[in-house]
Amino acid sequence: QVQLAESGGGLVQPGGSLRLTCAASGFNFRNYHMGWFRQAPGKEREFVGVSVRPGTGGGTYYKQSVEGRFTISRDNAKRTLTLQMNNLKPEDTAVYYCASSTAALSAIWQLQMYNFYGQGTQVTVSS
Repeated sequence: QVQLAESGGGLVQPGGSLRLTCAASGFNFRNYHMGWFRQAPGKEREFVGVSVRPGTGGGTYYKQSVEGRFTISRDNAKRTLTLQMNNLKPEDTAVYYCASSTAALSAIWQLQMYNFYGQGTQVTVSS
């Protein structure tokens, strides 16, 4: 059974940091791109960033508004994906989800190319 379990969310002041973790099981983790998405109240779920699977060259890509503040890393041996978020802003408030994909790199930012299995973790940035 495929499972993705997000954790690490919470309440943080603007300018603060959080580290989210996604624990994966039930599939061959290293064969998948692993992405982070978020959904704010009343808005559509959106792409945050992705860790490309090793077999496609690895690397990471980010939504422009988080580039330089967020960092994605993966540990294929431990089957975990992390999202380090620094200099958080109120507009980063959302439920954050991890998801898996085997999409072509040209489609790696597209929501519909991912499979979501987790419940997400709430991140609230507020003073």
